[in-house]
Amino acid sequence: MPSFVVGIGASAGGLEALEAFFDAMPTATDMAFVVVQHLSPDFKSLMSELLGRHTEMAIHRAEDDLPLRPNAIYLIPPRKEMIISDGRLLLTDSDPEKSLNLPIDVFFRALAQDYGNRAIGVVLSGTGSDGSRGIRDIHKGGGLVIAQDSQSAKFDGMPRASQATGHVDFVLPPEKMSDVILDYVKQRPGRGDDAADTAAGDEDQRYGKIFRLLRQGYGIDFTSYKASTVSRRVERRIFLNRHNSVDDYADLLANDEAELDALYRDLLIGVTRFFRDAEAFDRLQDVITPLLAEKAQSPEGIRVWVPGCATGEEAYSIAILLREAADRLGVDPTIKVFATDVHRDSLEIASAGLFTRDNVAGVSPQRLERHFSRVGAQCQISGDLRRLVVFAKQDVLRDPPFTKVDLISCRNLLIYFESQAQEKALSIFHFALNRNGLLLLGPSESLGRLDDEFDVIDTRWHLYRKRRDIRITSGLSFEIPSERTRTWPPNQVGPTYAGRRLERKLAQVYDFLLDRYVPSSMLINERAELAYTFGKAGRYLHTKKGRSSLNVFDMVTDELRLALHAALPRSQKEQAPVVFRSVKLVQDDHDFYVNLTVEPVPHDERHEQFFLVTIEEDKTAHSAPPAAEDFNLKQEARQRISSLEHELHHTRETLQATVEELETSNEELQATNEELMASNEELQSTNEELHSVNEELYTVNAEHQRKIVELQQVTDDLDNLLHSLEIGVIFLDEGLRVRKFTDTAGESFNLLPQDLGRPIDHVTHRLEDVDLEASVLHVLKTGETVSLNAHRQDGEWLLIRCLPYRSKARERKGVVITLTPITALREADTKLHIQASELDRANRDLAEFFDMSVDLLAIVDRDGHFTRVSQSWTRELGWQPNEVVGRPMQEFLHPDDVDRTLESIVRADAATLVREGFVNRYRAKDGRYVALQWNTHRDDKTGSLFRVARVMPDEAPAG
Repeated sequence: MPSFVVGIGASAGGLEALEAFFDAMPTATDMAFVVVQHLSPDFKSLMSELLGRHTEMAIHRAEDDLPLRPNAIYLIPPRKEMIISDGRLLLTDSDPEKSLNLPIDVFFRALAQDYGNRAIGVVLSGTGSDGSRGIRDIHKGGGLVIAQDSQSAKFDGMPRASQATGHVDFVLPPEKMSDVILDYVKQRPGRGDDAADTAAGDEDQRYGKIFRLLRQGYGIDFTSYKASTVSRRVERRIFLNRHNSVDDYADLLANDEAELDALYRDLLIGVTRFFRDAEAFDRLQDVITPLLAEKAQSPEGIRVWVPGCATGEEAYSIAILLREAADRLGVDPTIKVFATDVHRDSLEIASAGLFTRDNVAGVSPQRLERHFSRVGAQCQISGDLRRLVVFAKQDVLRDPPFTKVDLISCRNLLIYFESQAQEKALSIFHFALNRNGLLLLGPSESLGRLDDEFDVIDTRWHLYRKRRDIRITSGLSFEIPSERTRTWPPNQVGPTYAGRRLERKLAQVYDFLLDRYVPSSMLINERAELAYTFGKAGRYLHTKKGRSSLNVFDMVTDELRLALHAALPRSQKEQAPVVFRSVKLVQDDHDFYVNLTVEPVPHDERHEQFFLVTIEEDKTAHSAPPAAEDFNLKQEARQRISSLEHELHHTRETLQATVEELETSNEELQATNEELMASNEELQSTNEELHSVNEELYTVNAEHQRKIVELQQVTDDLDNLLHSLEIGVIFLDEGLRVRKFTDTAGESFNLLPQDLGRPIDHVTHRLEDVDLEASVLHVLKTGETVSLNAHRQDGEWLLIRCLPYRSKARERKGVVITLTPITALREADTKLHIQASELDRANRDLAEFFDMSVDLLAIVDRDGHFTRVSQSWTRELGWQPNEVVGRPMQEFLHPDDVDRTLESIVRADAATLVREGFVNRYRAKDGRYVALQWNTHRDDKTGSLFRVARVMPDEAPAG
């Protein structure tokens, strides 16, 4: 198998780029090259012959289950889509019903899955955006991505679309790509475990410097990420920046914010899409619908947490599932989807809810119409759906989690964590979930040692349900090592089984001690959001109806709320404990007093400020703390009101100034927005026109191809027709010169092939007493057709017709002379006159017979219409001949006899001589039905078909 595989995507204008690429690529590289093009399904590709002139490598047309070999080129055949699996090419027929086929994306994704960091993606000239989605997977897998530069690309649509993703490593002309690819293969960046082993040795401190820069710049600690993944990404960036050591690259990061951000984005690997793994979402929909029905009447509604949401596609996908399930159930519950990530730029994209058409490729047309609106060339999430999702910056390993969650969807995030970090994250998820809450993990993720705490709903898609509410202490107590003790890669040896048992036992002891000796306390942040409770603090908290909130002021009683409002700002401002004594509370119609203490928790400037709120009953047996003061409700209320009024006045003044500034800015932005909208509409219109022109050109070209084939066929048909007919034909141009003639015409005119172009009056003929020149001149001038009979010297009679030759515009462009033998026709005409006389006599006899016959007689044609009836018919049925002749039989037949009568006509029409008698019923003019018997006779000599009806009064059924 080849050590590396280079996938090359090309479309319009890609031939020149491929030739330049392989001109510069050596033959012996130990790589395989797979070329994926947009090929016409109607024409044979000549790419193999064309590329063979620019490389000595073997060129193969791809076949199903074909293994890849090094130093070879493989070409996709027409009407096929291709993937790679276990080093073998697999082909399937492309769907002709699909309006958009993206074979390059399909292959790039499979290449990334099969070869990982040994995959190289190259995007060459072409229109559209094919390839821009597949390179994301190659980039995610640690592979190399190269795009052709716009200057050398004949069509730069595909290269530009790829560059817009931000995942292209190099933008080069085709002839310079080989140097980068060969350097990449030589250095072999990202060698998995080997790289991790190297990093574990001498390069600990050098990677540590890089991580400190990332931690200072973005507040995220990458030492919890897998060593192999991190080292592969760092080495890849080192290669792309052409540095030779980690120290040099660390120095670059210290001085280049753009490169630091590029490394940060590379390490986060934010790859997602709508309804990724559609079957997983189908399975989730089956489980989430009954959960939503259960939560429909609950004040809290249903709460979902999507950690590592990237640009929000998965969060919106789950919101769509919930909204659709609610509509099906006919309920309107409170739905809240919390989507978090550490990458602020991704969150801004997600919050905007604006996606390209490529981003929403996995969304069905029905969902697109319902949940999206078109904004230019993009799709905007609807406002109703956007309000269901809350985006926030959060480090799942460091920041407090959401609680009372019914569903957590964390797919393909844990696979990048070390085992200890995975365990902590799963423990946090367990803590955040309600009992019977759902957990959805990625296909490559598992529960580890927490598998006893979850029931398996779907093994394939890793969907689980929480069994019980217990405290998983190992995860909640696990801390990222401090900066002084942190090493990287972290120690891969986790605690032993005995050690984990001891941890769980100690955790139970800690819980016992906290409940027994720690007073009722609450840990809140500077925004007054509840983070943790200790002791019996729950007796002072309550939940209100409506939307849930973690704000402690919404959860405590009115008396305690006022005391907290007074104490918390003072403690935050002074950074010192504030103690209020004898705060009066009422519970169950019973008055009692408590001492309230608000104390700031020590912290560094990089982390959020927390406060410990302690509530102790005021008992005379206990002395008050030295810094305590009596809580005077009226005095504190007056001070609080005065302070709030002052803040309100200041806020109003600030707000007024801000509003005025915003109004001015809004007017400017509105004008700018209108200009941009107008420009965008013009650009969109121009783009649509260009697409339309391109499609029209393609259509016209296809039509021209078809016309050429049809014209060739018509030419062949005409040649064969003219040579096979016994009619002589001569074509004359506007100068009455011979343009074409048939062989039959040579029997009457002395014409040879060399006579083409000669005037017709220079050609001799064997016709007697014919002024042909005067006839053709008359036709050319007037456009009238001239016909005349001519006698040839050999005794043959001919019908000569001179017709105008007209162009498609109905202009006269010459004359066509036809010579039709009519000797046999004249003889037949003579015989016909004789037969006509006989026929007239027979008709007179027939008329006399009809008039004299006492039976009812009628003649019907092959279509079942009356052509003649006798006088006896008229007397019996009352219909006059002019009321019957020309009308169909079924108008006079009894309804039950119609099908049988028409069927007999068909049988008689196919017979040579049929005498078939049967009875059917006909309607008389007075409404009664008369039974008639039919005899059918076909005359072989004349080919006529007679159907004679005779009345059968003695056999007539009751009408």
